[in-house]
Amino acid sequence: MSEPRFDVIGAEGPKAYFDALTPAQLAHAYLFTGPSGVGKKTFARRLAQSLLCLTPKTGVLGYDGSCSSCALFRGDGAHHPDFLEHEGVLKIGDRDVAVGFYESEELSARDLVRQLSLRSYSGGLRVLLLGDVNFATHEAANALLKFLEDPPRGVVMILTTATPGRLLPTIRSRTIDVHFSPLSKTQVREILSRMHYGHEDAELGASLSGGSVARALAALEGEEESLRGQVVRWFFESVAGKSPQDAWATRETLDEGLETIKTLVRDWIVSTASPRAESRGVGLLTVDHAEELRRLQPLDHHVAVALLGKLDEAQRLARTNVRPEFVADLVRMALTSTL
Repeated sequence: MSEPRFDVIGAEGPKAYFDALTPAQLAHAYLFTGPSGVGKKTFARRLAQSLLCLTPKTGVLGYDGSCSSCALFRGDGAHHPDFLEHEGVLKIGDRDVAVGFYESEELSARDLVRQLSLRSYSGGLRVLLLGDVNFATHEAANALLKFLEDPPRGVVMILTTATPGRLLPTIRSRTIDVHFSPLSKTQVREILSRMHYGHEDAELGASLSGGSVARALAALEGEEESLRGQVVRWFFESVAGKSPQDAWATRETLDEGLETIKTLVRDWIVSTASPRAESRGVGLLTVDHAEELRRLQPLDHHVAVALLGKLDEAQRLARTNVRPEFVADLVRMALTSTL
C-alpha cells in the first residue's frame, strides 16, 4: 500500500482541524458551512474515503487510493456500501419499507434512520453525506433531529450548506460547525485545469469566480445561460434606475446572487476610485464588466459604506424565512438610492 494522501485543493482550515484529530476524537456529526462552490462536498467525500480506507494510519485524513475500499470511490458510478450520499431536498419518506442495505437512488429521512441503525457492511464506520441539505418538511427535519439526539456508534454524519441559518437551531446545536472560506484565484485555476479546461479558460474562470468553482463554471458556460448573467443584467438595470424585468431571486439562487451583487459593488467602488487604487494593485474580480463599471457614477465614501451595510443586511435576511423577492427588492432600492 502507498503512503496515504488527501488530494483536496484549498480548505486549509478544515484540513488543519481534521489533521489534529484521531479516530477516537471524531464527532458523530459535522456541519460544513461556507459559500457555494468552495469544495465542501468534495472535502466531505474525501473525508469519507479517508475514514473507510483500509490503510493503517494514526490520524483521520488520508487514503492510499489503491485498497479495496478506495476502489469503491473511483468513478462517477462507484458506490461504497458504507458511504451514503444524498444531495438537495430531503423528504420524510415512507414508514413501511423493508430494512436492508441502501440500494435506492434517492434517500429519505426515514431511510437514513433505518440505514444507519444497521451495522457496517465492512465492520467499521458508516459515513453519511447530506450535500446542500434542505428539508422538504418539518417532519423530515425532526426525523433527522431525533436520530442526532441519540446517534448509534460507528456513524459519522456530514451536512453541507451555504445557508446554515435555514437549518433548525436544534440540528445545528448537535453538529460541529466547520467553516470553508472562498478559494484563492490560484486554487480555482488549478481546479479548472484538473477539469481539463485550457489555460485561457482556466484563467478567465478563476478571474470571474470570486473564490467559487461553481461561479467560475457558470461564467464559462455562457453569460446568457448563467445565473450570474441574469444577476449582472439586473444589477446594471437597477443602478440605471430601471425596473428590471428578469426575476432571478429564489430560495436556491438568492445567496449566490447576493454574492455576485456584492462583488459588483466592490468592483464599482474600486473601478471608480482615484487612480491610486490601481497603483496599489487593487484588481477587479468581475474583469469582463470592467468598462461598464468604470462608466458608472463614482460612489461617495459614505454612500459606499451604507450600500455595503445594506447588502450585509440582505444576506442576513436571506438566511431567514423572508421571501427571496422581498430581499431582492430591498437590494434594488439600495442600488437606486445611489443615483
